[in-house]
Amino acid sequence: MKETRAQRSAIMRAVKGRDTSPEIAVRTMLRKFAPGYRLHRKDVPGNPDIAFIGRKQAIFVHGCFWHGHDCPRGARMPKANADYWRTKIAKNVARDAAHQTALAAQGWRALTIWECELKDRAAVEKKLRAFLG
Repeated sequence: MKETRAQRSAIMRAVKGRDTSPEIAVRTMLRKFAPGYRLHRKDVPGNPDIAFIGRKQAIFVHGCFWHGHDCPRGARMPKANADYWRTKIAKNVARDAAHQTALAAQGWRALTIWECELKDRAAVEKKLRAFLG
């Protein structure tokens, strides 16, 4: 059964921008060895999902589709309204790059954790530990 425009619109409205499952998974890992982070700081360029203010370290947890990751899920393009989605995702990628540049200019270090990486949680935890030192 094909979904209607109203159904698709309702599905897209339900997509969360914060407190997503991948973000919560990363925060759960961090609680074990690096508590004291802050969430969604608007005073930090890019409004990182997780920020260690004193250390000037920011962690972004990106969904592969929404941020144009080069994995199978990120490379998948919807058949309907493809031009819109190509433009939207390209803007997201450009915005992410601008945020990384702004963070670096202010002396911040940033790490991006991709949704697909969470399939191997041990590797993500190792990556987080290395980043946080």
